[in-house]
Amino acid sequence: MLEREPGRYLITQRSKTASLPLLWEFPGGRVHHGETDAGALQRELKERLGLDVDVDEQAMTTHHEYDSYTLDFTVFHCRPARADQEVSHAVVADHRWVGLDEMGQFKFPDADARTLAKLLDLDM
Repeated sequence: MLEREPGRYLITQRSKTASLPLLWEFPGGRVHHGETDAGALQRELKERLGLDVDVDEQAMTTHHEYDSYTLDFTVFHCRPARADQEVSHAVVADHRWVGLDEMGQFKFPDADARTLAKLLDLDM
């Protein structure tokens, strides 16, 4: 989870043409062969959002099965490498910096919702 200031986390809105269009998610992406999870996160956030980040410790993992594929979700604590960076909307429809208490206002894909529930210690 990318934290800009204490308790404010980045969520992004999927584009209209993406699978699960216009839902909100924690930014990240796929791990390429030979990449570490943390290295993939740094690369994906740079490619998709134009952000340089420092990745800290792993926070949690979760597993979710959609109808057509399975997703293993690894969450890291991370922060912007520089305070002056702006989030690019080249690949995403929108973004927000939100507190955990505000995340219920946004519709997430099931895997992200499960991750959020684990972060908030909710049963799902």
